[in-house]
Amino acid sequence: MARILLAEDDDSLRNFLCKALKRAGHDVVDCPDGDSAIEALEDGTYDLLLTDIVMPGADGIELARKAADRDGDMKIMFITGFAAVALNPSSQAPTQAKVLSKPFHLRELVTEVERMIAA
Repeated sequence: MARILLAEDDDSLRNFLCKALKRAGHDVVDCPDGDSAIEALEDGTYDLLLTDIVMPGADGIELARKAADRDGDMKIMFITGFAAVALNPSSQAPTQAKVLSKPFHLRELVTEVERMIAA
């Protein structure tokens, strides 16, 4: 079981992902935007940050940088329709981050999360 911080501004997608990850046995803290996710970083350690890129307040890249600065062992996965933004070197996204492009199948997400946790 992993402790996952999920940041996604789309309420229905966030709820759907949260339920699926909990069903897979993970402890999930979900946040509706980057600012609240940054606050949640103070609530202990996480194994994985799963974040959208485009959100109100702090975007996913800023959130990922703060998470990586706080805990260099935390795995980071972007779930986004803007994969090119995350992959662009000028974005300064953490280099070890994985990018999963929307739309994706729920099974694909859970498999990728499991793979990252095991690595």
